[in-house]
Amino acid sequence: MKKVILYCCVALLAIQHSPLYSKIEINENLLSRISEQYGQDAYKRIIKWQALLEAQQSEPIDEQLKEINDFFNRLDFIDDKKHWGKEDYWATPIEFLSTSGGDCEDFTIAKYFSLVELGVDKSKLRLMYVTATKPPQAHMVLAYYENPNSIPLVLDNLNKRILPASQRKDLLPIYSFNGDGLWLAKTQGRGRMMQNRGNNSLWDELNERMKNGF
Repeated sequence: MKKVILYCCVALLAIQHSPLYSKIEINENLLSRISEQYGQDAYKRIIKWQALLEAQQSEPIDEQLKEINDFFNRLDFIDDKKHWGKEDYWATPIEFLSTSGGDCEDFTIAKYFSLVELGVDKSKLRLMYVTATKPPQAHMVLAYYENPNSIPLVLDNLNKRILPASQRKDLLPIYSFNGDGLWLAKTQGRGRMMQNRGNNSLWDELNERMKNGF
């Protein structure tokens, strides 16, 4: 358990110091690159994602959460070492979809950026590091807060149902973050903000790849 907490502390010591990149632009040039590099199945997954984002633009938040959660939870879990040849790699949503799988961070990141693209306020979304207890493992989920004092809803790839955090006794929250800052988490509510500036290389690299179109 101490190792898990230490890992999370190191990984989340900071959040990027520049504004969060959230605009997802899918054009013919990008689609051509995806098709050439990853094949037609990858191309079709990106098209389906684009169609989902367009269809959900004006839908109620409950439906947006469900549709985005369900869409990405159809992909496969693949360990970073096996998938990318690295101990830890945070894939962009396009990389995640193009390769048809990823680990818990990739599921969470893809859901986060998709909901931001749909117009969900970033302040209502947190990427949250937790300890999953069955079996014990470091894990990441997406938390949605309807208001600052509400118990968040949890979007997860282990338990695919969207449930309030109070009903996820199998998850022990540690830290959460978004583009605005880092919070020391607690079981219910938003937790205590620790900092709002920083230098998380994985987060910075992820945003830089998105800025470059992938």
